Amino acid sequence: MSSFIDQFWPSTIDGLSLGAIYALIALGYTMVYGVLRLINFAHSEIFMIGTVAALAVLIGIDTQLLGGFTLIGMLLLLAVVAGVFSGGSAVALEYVAYRPLRRHGASRLAALISAIGASIFLQQLFARVIIPEYFNLPEEKGALPIQHQFVERFNVVAIGDFVVSNDKFVIIVGGIAMMVVLDLIVNRTRLGRGIRATAQDPETAVLMGVNIDRIVTATFLIGGVMAGVAAALYMMRFEELSIKAFTAAVLGGIGNLRGALLGGFVLGLLEFYGSSIFGSEWRDVVAFSILVLVLMFRPTGILGESLQQARA
Repeated sequence: MSSFIDQFWPSTIDGLSLGAIYALIALGYTMVYGVLRLINFAHSEIFMIGTVAALAVLIGIDTQLLGGFTLIGMLLLLAVVAGVFSGGSAVALEYVAYRPLRRHGASRLAALISAIGASIFLQQLFARVIIPEYFNLPEEKGALPIQHQFVERFNVVAIGDFVVSNDKFVIIVGGIAMMVVLDLIVNRTRLGRGIRATAQDPETAVLMGVNIDRIVTATFLIGGVMAGVAAALYMMRFEELSIKAFTAAVLGGIGNLRGALLGGFVLGLLEFYGSSIFGSEWRDVVAFSILVLVLMFRPTGILGESLQQARA
């Protein structure tokens, strides 16, 4: 317990910064589920595509020349590039893997199998073709050294005796800003009304003049862009994400945008708090144990309400 007290503030900042990345990726899962009642298992590969695109940009520049506003400008460039590639890939995925099934009235099981197949295809494509072809670099120019050089360009901030690198503040602020923008889009715009109407009752939405295909495409695009921004922020702290973002979506309440935000931050904090108490080797065990307990006593997640149940 003394270790937890000593590490409380560093663990909190680390947990919030990692949670922001979880939450941005989880938003893609939760939006697609809210509209189509489909778990898009290929969404993690959409994030991967954005990460590879951002890394390609990072490898092509001299990080030693970055500093101050140029460093923030480079981060924005990474976010734009990753967002374009992830968003475009998500739209292409919807068009190829899901739209034909939807038009032929296929079952949700068929769509689920298609999602898993798309995920495996993208994994193998990048593992066997794209990454070996374009990222077969000498060790001193590999992904990790380049990423470390980029992170080292950020300064540290001292708050009393507590010192933290400001890249973590950038991740937290950037993640929250994107989530606020998404919340405004969904709740305050015409597109958002169309998304909520489609999620609530697609048949009635069609009768009211809503173009379902356009709404679904927009949903995949927005989710992909969020994953791309997460990929840009991910450049500042490589972590093993595995299925953590999907876990965050379920923890907060699958289909609930604010639940994805809450689930991401809660999961990130629990991981680092658990590490400070039990040791870093128990980090994943603590996170998934909490998830199991939440689902046992509240299967719908912390917030519970889905996008389908929200008022249009």
